[in-house]
Amino acid sequence: MGMFNVREPRRFEHKYIYVDERKEKLAKIEEKAKRELGMLPQEEYNPENIRGKFLESTTHLKRKVENGGPRMSMPVAIVLAVLLTVLLFNILTGNI
Repeated sequence: MGMFNVREPRRFEHKYIYVDERKEKLAKIEEKAKRELGMLPQEEYNPENIRGKFLESTTHLKRKVENGGPRMSMPVAIVLAVLLTVLLFNILTGNI
């Protein structure tokens, strides 16, 4: 039934080729140190700066985000487990 299967296009992912992550981290550390010493003015509060900080600090949540999150929601998994248990019970007792 190829007519009814509408595939979604792949999302655009642009990965930079010529990026030095180590250099960027060092620049952030230097800037933070200069701000703490008073050489640069204090940065204004911006809620976007703290977005995702908790996920960055925990390894298991970072992996979860990289993998695209859970494949199946918990309520769906519970309903599926209950249905399979009932089906198995009915097959073993011969009620089907």
